[in-house]
Amino acid sequence: MNLFYGAGRFFLRSFFAIFCRIEVVNPDKVPPRGSVVLASNHVSYLDPLVILASLKRRPTFMAKESLFSVPMIGILVRTFSFPVRRGRPRPSTVRKALERLKCGGLIVIFPEGGLSADGSRLGAKRGVGMIAAMAGACIVPVCLDGTERALPVGARCVRPAKITVTFGDPIEVRRSEAGKGFHERVTQDVMGVIEKLRRGQGGALRGHRPVASG
Repeated sequence: MNLFYGAGRFFLRSFFAIFCRIEVVNPDKVPPRGSVVLASNHVSYLDPLVILASLKRRPTFMAKESLFSVPMIGILVRTFSFPVRRGRPRPSTVRKALERLKCGGLIVIFPEGGLSADGSRLGAKRGVGMIAAMAGACIVPVCLDGTERALPVGARCVRPAKITVTFGDPIEVRRSEAGKGFHERVTQDVMGVIEKLRRGQGGALRGHRPVASG
């Protein structure tokens, strides 16, 4: 399995380097060990593969159920992911995420939960804040830019387009608060950082409510 992962990651990095001139900014922002929730914007079906190619650590993705039955892709999804029911996650899904995090794993979550039909951004769900708070894990925001041009929604093949992956500062979620409102505020703060990364303004939480600290 480790050989398969290493070979797959090498192939993806080589493909994106040649075909999409991928640039990975601040990869060392991701802690080399310990429980981490990686929270990313989601603008293309290419996003999980780009993240997989950009990380030094082996990730586990939370992927929507329908991807597990897609021919060929389903094999890759089952290798690196566990299923999530969009809109109404099962308690067992949250337990799986917490188990991996408490063992020091890295979980990748797309707070928007999926892609719209036209590729526009969707509202973020509170799962990122909830899972990170329950596991005592830090959140690392990551901004993807260019994947929506390399593989737009509805496209059947990857197009040459520069892709940039920018990692932000790790955010330690305070555990002195709890509840749905707190989880939602953490998630919105994280999405605010991702937007700042997209604009090239860095990954600090300046100007955001102090529900988490970097």
